[in-house]
Amino acid sequence: MAQDIELRRAGQVPVQVRPGRVKRARESPMGWLYTAPALLIFSVFIIGPTAYTFYVSTFHWNVLNTAMSRYVGLDNYSALFDSTTPSFLSSAWRSLYFSGAMVIGGTAVSLALALLLQRGGRVLGAARVALFAPHATPIVATSLAWVWIFNPQFGLADMLLKALHLPVSQWLFSPTWAMPSVIVYSLWHEVGFTVVLFLGGLAVISPELGEAAQMDGANAWQQFWHVTWPQLRPVTLFVVVITSISSLQAFTQFYEMGKGGPVYATTTLSYLVYQEAFVLFDTGYGAALAVVLFVVTAAFTLLQRRTGERIADAG
Repeated sequence: MAQDIELRRAGQVPVQVRPGRVKRARESPMGWLYTAPALLIFSVFIIGPTAYTFYVSTFHWNVLNTAMSRYVGLDNYSALFDSTTPSFLSSAWRSLYFSGAMVIGGTAVSLALALLLQRGGRVLGAARVALFAPHATPIVATSLAWVWIFNPQFGLADMLLKALHLPVSQWLFSPTWAMPSVIVYSLWHEVGFTVVLFLGGLAVISPELGEAAQMDGANAWQQFWHVTWPQLRPVTLFVVVITSISSLQAFTQFYEMGKGGPVYATTTLSYLVYQEAFVLFDTGYGAALAVVLFVVTAAFTLLQRRTGERIADAG
């Protein structure tokens, strides 16, 4: 026995770790102790505020004197379907419209750019930096810059359209074009991050399968659809999930670029929460809207995760 210990210390005999010992270490109180700081931070900044928001949503909340708040149960939730302007349903539709454009358009554009930039070189490396740079800039500053770009009198967008002899637009001042304008800005700001994710996915896929498909006579589209795309499904699912969450919770660009207008054309659920809670001081109703937004975001995330798992199992 002593001889075995000496050999193990000398490195001549590999030390074998028993699976039972690893399992006991994971289930021991020390594991909870190591994760306690992260659990504490998550509880204080995520779980606690979420629970408190749900609590506030059951009251007609008095901002100046919370002791005078009146319990109303689920009345704030039933008020969501009242005929108000802007209504909850119209704001929810605009949120889904914005999220759908960001998820579908952002994923397609990011994947296309990643396929173009997957090769190395100084020029392509500089292009990667240029694409990611907008994501690293503050939304407040860049959204204000794009307000000037979309200005119908001296903005760069209309100047380019005039130079190309194309009809100009009112952009952010038009109920029809206000949301598409915000979507264009949001894609410009967020695409760089998702391009980096797709580049990471392309860097680890197997090139041998593509070469074998090329030798079998597959063209570029067939190689992408049958070889590259199936290997990128996990990355694509991750991009779709995080894009859905961030777009449903987007607020700053709507506040800076349109203040929810014109004619509530850019009033999404997140902006409606701000308007009801911090402008009109109907805090209980705003909290109910925030709870609904949280539930919708969680439901979309779970749905996309389940869909991705089924696609992966089918593949």
